[in-house]
Amino acid sequence: MKNIVAIVGDYYHDYELAKQSLDQILMPYVDEEIVKVSYVSVQQISAELEKQPDVVILFAGDRTDPQNQPEARWMTSVVSQQIESFVNQGGSWIAWHSGLASYPEDSEYVKMLRGYFLSHPSEHSEVTYSPIVGSRLGLTGESFSFKDEHYFVECAEDKTEVFLRSTSTDGASAAGWAHFFGRGRVGCITPAHLAEGLLNPDFIAVMRQLFLWCADLAE
Repeated sequence: MKNIVAIVGDYYHDYELAKQSLDQILMPYVDEEIVKVSYVSVQQISAELEKQPDVVILFAGDRTDPQNQPEARWMTSVVSQQIESFVNQGGSWIAWHSGLASYPEDSEYVKMLRGYFLSHPSEHSEVTYSPIVGSRLGLTGESFSFKDEHYFVECAEDKTEVFLRSTSTDGASAAGWAHFFGRGRVGCITPAHLAEGLLNPDFIAVMRQLFLWCADLAE
């Protein structure tokens, strides 16, 4: 059985909605007792990493109270290095939506991800996500659209494999990428923010394939 640690929800992102999305993504493997999921807080990450889980899924930004304490952050340099070491030694990490946001660009964590959030338009818009055929995730290439917070990112495309791209009236961006890191695996994905996207069957299917690759469960 694969042990999965999930950290979902932050100041801007509803815990229950993110959990509902992830529960749907992982449900087939939980039901078959292939995986076991533990939901924890960002403050528990260090202790959970010491237990050597198989996959960590992070859907939370670095800033803990961006409105009242904009400088307050949870990821210290020690935690960043601990995460990098965990993956380097064989663990897997999925940075999902806000798991890419507000982390220091020069941190070991962001260097490991090989990409990070830059900005998103103030208004939600119709975003089209296009899977890349032939990527290691084995996606079909069928595009899908929904109203979303369109993330624009910096991605070192020469050091990873992009499997998903996004377009809207605001522009285009990489939206999902994955790579090996040491003995571990890293996956990054930008959607989604609203229930319309988080519970969208096409998004769930793509996110499920990313999880299967990161967990080394893909056929």
